[in-house]
Amino acid sequence: MLKHGRAIWVLIFTASLLGGCLGKKKAAPVAGTSAEPDKVLFTKASDDMKHGRYIVGRLALQTLINTYPDSEYLAKAKLGIADSYYKEGGTAGLKQSIVEYKDFNTFFPFLDEAAYAQMQIGIAHYHMMEKPDRDHAEAVQAEAELQTFLEKYPNSPLLPQAEQRLRETQEVLAEGNFRVARFYYIRASYKAAGARLIELTNRYPLYSQADQANWMLGQIYEKTEHNEIASRYYSRIVKDYPLSHLAEDAKGKLTKFGVPVPPADPSAVARMQKAEQEAANSRPGLISRSTGFLRNGPDISSASHVGAPTMTPASESGDETLSFGTQTGLGMGVGSTGGNTATVETVTPGSANSLSTPTTDSSDAAPASADPANPATPDASQPGTGSADGDSKVQQPTGTNSPAKPADKSQESTSKKKKGLHKILPF
Repeated sequence: MLKHGRAIWVLIFTASLLGGCLGKKKAAPVAGTSAEPDKVLFTKASDDMKHGRYIVGRLALQTLINTYPDSEYLAKAKLGIADSYYKEGGTAGLKQSIVEYKDFNTFFPFLDEAAYAQMQIGIAHYHMMEKPDRDHAEAVQAEAELQTFLEKYPNSPLLPQAEQRLRETQEVLAEGNFRVARFYYIRASYKAAGARLIELTNRYPLYSQADQANWMLGQIYEKTEHNEIASRYYSRIVKDYPLSHLAEDAKGKLTKFGVPVPPADPSAVARMQKAEQEAANSRPGLISRSTGFLRNGPDISSASHVGAPTMTPASESGDETLSFGTQTGLGMGVGSTGGNTATVETVTPGSANSLSTPTTDSSDAAPASADPANPATPDASQPGTGSADGDSKVQQPTGTNSPAKPADKSQESTSKKKKGLHKILPF
């Protein structure tokens, strides 16, 4: 009986121990020691964003970042917040995504995803680009950020996509400058036209109308009796744009000047042949062309799909460079890697180098000559002296003997000058 009683007590004691162990609750995981809670948050946030619930997803990711600072999902959460703003779209969303992508690269510069984040910064600016005849701010930012990507991550698998986006961005920038240059060229304001054309042809050789830009420069120098400089631009057309419809005319000009006709560059021939094939395959249809004016963004269908995009940063002077400076500064040689030699000079009203913009007052002096070789010859048909708004002073070429204007005429108010110019150009 004693043995049986002892056995019963042993069984009761064992059962009580087992019951206590089974009934005890599992301790909650401590932050930073388990991947389970942060993984749950990240998975839930990913599902929310997949279904377009960006605000809810961002809240979960922000909770993860604040609660689990040592989580293995910290970098992914930070990148996920940036992606959510990018996918949300709109100007506000794209601008905020740029901020978040830059923050990611600040905190995680050595991760593989840093290349993706830099690429997204450029693409966000790319999607906010305006048409060529509007503000270029976003296009300039897109160009700079994409160039940064190509310099920092030359071995990234995203390289081909970044190069194409950069070519398209530079097509938009070049088109904007070309339209302004053509405006001045048609009106024989050769200083204003030439400054932009020189910058354009040197920075954007892949531009779809680069051959036309070089032809216009050749015409400017030929009309001003600088045939030796004009021949350089005609030679560039023959050599670098051999399949252009202007190539035969350029050869004729070179023959006329007694300049040897250069052979076509084989790489340029291959590039233009491939470009023509790409253009034939991606040519927009009738509906797309007829509704193009309804698009908010620029038309990039003419952008090249081959060739290395320009990696030099944009000139600080940009579109404000409207005068050539000295006459010798006009001669940019073929293949020159230098920037534009055109300059903008601040002149004192009433000085010998100051020419005010035209007004309707017949007593005012005429604007600068359209012929750079003969600046003293007035041209009353010109709408301006090389400034888009009519307020800039155009620098006279050095060595001229033009007399100074009367002080009272050169010190007219800016508003009066604008009113006079608006009577000539009502827009």
